[in-house]
Amino acid sequence: MPIFAPMTRWENYINTAEKIIKGYNGALPLHHSLKAFFKANPHMGSRDRKRIQQLVYQYFRLGRWQAALPLKERILLGVFLCEHAPDDLLQFFRPDWNERATASLEEKLSLAGFTWDAREAFPFAAHLSEGIDAGTFTRSHLQQPHLFIRTRPGKKQGVVRLLEAAGIPFEAVGESALALPNGTKTEIILPEKSWYEIQDLSSQETGLRFQPEAGEHWWDCCAASGGKSILLHDLQPKIHLLASDVRASILENLKKRFAEAGLKNYSSKVLDLTSPSLRSEMPRTRFSGIILDAPCSGSGTWGRTPESISFFKAGQIAEYAALQKKIARNVTPFLEPGGRLVYITCSVFREENEDAVAFLQRECGVEVEESGVIGGYERGADTMFVAVGRKK
Repeated sequence: MPIFAPMTRWENYINTAEKIIKGYNGALPLHHSLKAFFKANPHMGSRDRKRIQQLVYQYFRLGRWQAALPLKERILLGVFLCEHAPDDLLQFFRPDWNERATASLEEKLSLAGFTWDAREAFPFAAHLSEGIDAGTFTRSHLQQPHLFIRTRPGKKQGVVRLLEAAGIPFEAVGESALALPNGTKTEIILPEKSWYEIQDLSSQETGLRFQPEAGEHWWDCCAASGGKSILLHDLQPKIHLLASDVRASILENLKKRFAEAGLKNYSSKVLDLTSPSLRSEMPRTRFSGIILDAPCSGSGTWGRTPESISFFKAGQIAEYAALQKKIARNVTPFLEPGGRLVYITCSVFREENEDAVAFLQRECGVEVEESGVIGGYERGADTMFVAVGRKK
């Protein structure tokens, strides 16, 4: 009777990752699906969960490149291309690859016998905004972007002292941004939440376009959890702020976040920006500035959610673009003459970016003064788009 050796830890990891990938359909964000899987399999330790999660994400980081490979081979290829140091699992399955774990991406591709195809990895490359290099952008998905925080006015040195005391490596970027390792337990190391905000570097840089002045009325019309509203307030505390969103639950999160940040001088309201009765629901009809952080594909953030590349459909780009135009047409009449519109997306698609700028100028009476991509893909950050205009 044959005797079968028990599976090694590494084989169990690969088998479990395969099971998760086969069962995942993209209906939920991957991190939610993983959480549910591990809850249903409580026998796995924290080290096991972390490694299996890594394998699944590294698989999806390949986008749709080499999708025909057998699942196990594609998982191992993801490990090889995404890791930068020798790895025990890779040593078990592919010791020849593990010996070259520190090599450049091009050297690894050559050793594995593959050529990177940006349009295969990212089938939406033809839609990219002007100036985005498809090869560099798609390769950036092989690495998770950094965790960025924005230190609030007067708090940077205090935050730095706490990070140094905890032995957390960080990099200062500009006046108030700090890049931290992913997985940093900021809520433990930095318990005073009013000192900082978790906010991507490119998102922070959109604030350079706000330029609010004391006494002005500003409307953050797609406020979500309020990160840009807090940034706006930090730039000029003496403004009158209205924050709105179509989702009541999101505004409850905003109120909690504002309380932690110490913001009190604001109003919030649930508003459907596509509604024909929007004007009758508004608390005022003229604003000095409007931040339109438009609902979008989120394609500039897919380095954080690489599973999106595998499940997104090209037809959705037009759907988002149509929604953005409808919202823009409805909110721009609330700008006073000379008022400032800051249009923002976290998209890399031309239809949501440059085409929206053309629409703002053609249909909304907005003279666009500045627009362009805020490239994050070469610096471990999200990629965003921003346009600044004035109401004629």
